[in-house]
Amino acid sequence: MKRFLTLALVIAIAAGFVACQKGESNSSSNNATTTLQVIKVATDASFPPMEYVDENRNIIGFDIDLLKAIGELVGFTPQFENVSWDGIFISLENGKYDMIASSVSITDERKLKFAFSDPYVNVGQVLVVPATDSKTTKLQELAGKQVGVQIGTTGNNTADAAKVVEVRTYAEIGLAFQDLVNGNLAGVVIDSPVAADYALVNPNFKGKVLIVGDLITAEPYAYTLRMDNTELLAKLNQGISTLRANGGLDAIKAKWGIK
Repeated sequence: MKRFLTLALVIAIAAGFVACQKGESNSSSNNATTTLQVIKVATDASFPPMEYVDENRNIIGFDIDLLKAIGELVGFTPQFENVSWDGIFISLENGKYDMIASSVSITDERKLKFAFSDPYVNVGQVLVVPATDSKTTKLQELAGKQVGVQIGTTGNNTADAAKVVEVRTYAEIGLAFQDLVNGNLAGVVIDSPVAADYALVNPNFKGKVLIVGDLITAEPYAYTLRMDNTELLAKLNQGISTLRANGGLDAIKAKWGIK
């Protein structure tokens, strides 16, 4: 009798051990499926409303919300870091970051080095002048005058291509706008959503600057990756496609005043 009880006890303990192991295995499996991949994202957070730092030092904006929404759909968590524009592409190239989310326009030159997601917003360069300037409607009309741009951007390229203006470059576009209202510049060339934010929303510049003329260029924004990061590229495109189809992209555009 005692021997049978002992055997039964051994069997019970063994069964409990197996069940425990099985439970641990299931728990580990569940944890694995719920743990999202962290993606390191570089952004120049000086470009409202696309990406900027709020009063609580949080990086916010259209690009930020869109990438978070994509991550929720396809299974990753973006980790944003504020990076100066003049070093952002080198940092990506060197592997410090997985991608750039920073109002990057697709250009032929950039496509030689980097991969781009599907475009998610179409913008263009515009000319911004002081509100006191009631005559200027085109960049060419500022011949011989100083025009501010952010260095290394398509706005920089656009002003250079005009050939008639003296181009002054800035590390951050906000510094160019400050010089514009201080009378040190005749104009600023910048992406249309950013121009609208400074001219219509920003309390420091609203009523002091004016967007004039038509779009000078037509440019699509896209997320930027290294050429070999095909898995992340596929996830980004899947997320963009889903949000475009279900109205999520339009909702985020509406939140940030993007057309």
